[in-house]
Amino acid sequence: MGRIFPRTPDFYARLNAQCDLAVAATEVFVTYMQGADEDVARRVLALEKQGDTLKADNMTTLHRAFATPIDREDVYRSIAAIDEILNYAKATVQEMRVLQLEPDEHTRAMADLMHRGALALQQGFACLADDPLTAEQHADAARKTERATEKVYRRALGELFDAEHYRATLTPEQQRSADALAVLTGELNARETSAVSSAVGFVLEILKRREVYRHMSNGADRVARAGEVLHDIVAKIA
Repeated sequence: MGRIFPRTPDFYARLNAQCDLAVAATEVFVTYMQGADEDVARRVLALEKQGDTLKADNMTTLHRAFATPIDREDVYRSIAAIDEILNYAKATVQEMRVLQLEPDEHTRAMADLMHRGALALQQGFACLADDPLTAEQHADAARKTERATEKVYRRALGELFDAEHYRATLTPEQQRSADALAVLTGELNARETSAVSSAVGFVLEILKRREVYRHMSNGADRVARAGEVLHDIVAKIA
């Protein structure tokens, strides 16, 4: 009979492997947000590359499979959704490197929430086959991290556009960046040059950090999306 009906691939195990990798990548992502260490950044990128390989292998297996243990479309959506989490961790690290931004309390908080969401997905997919109702609880936990991230994001934006907060928390690196802008204000006196340079530095900081904050908020959306896929699967099989 095996020659007529090929063995069904263990997609539960394959999705679990993807979740394990997402947990590993977001854990390193959290570490990166402690100090923007370049070696840690490379580890995030390496794990994301492993994720691409695993995703491609799972997609190929899905396309060739005669049958699947759950709806084929749900397997596809799960594979893609879990991989997106790694993609956003990688993209955030790359943005911070290009923009030469140091982590702050908000990026640390959002990275931690992304990791917690990945952990919830890992637990949910791990018990999906044997205990789908418990998997639903983990799916809900993953979705809640997106709502928590949105609160952090709004708070971060509020502080970002607060000039008083910027002055109070100005780092030496930010001060050097502002001082470097003096070349743009050569016709002004020293006091005016300092004021304009600081103002332009403030605006540049807003633009750069807002981009990173927005990207991390979108990453949280991907965690929630994976939680929604898990929820949909449970609704069909429970």
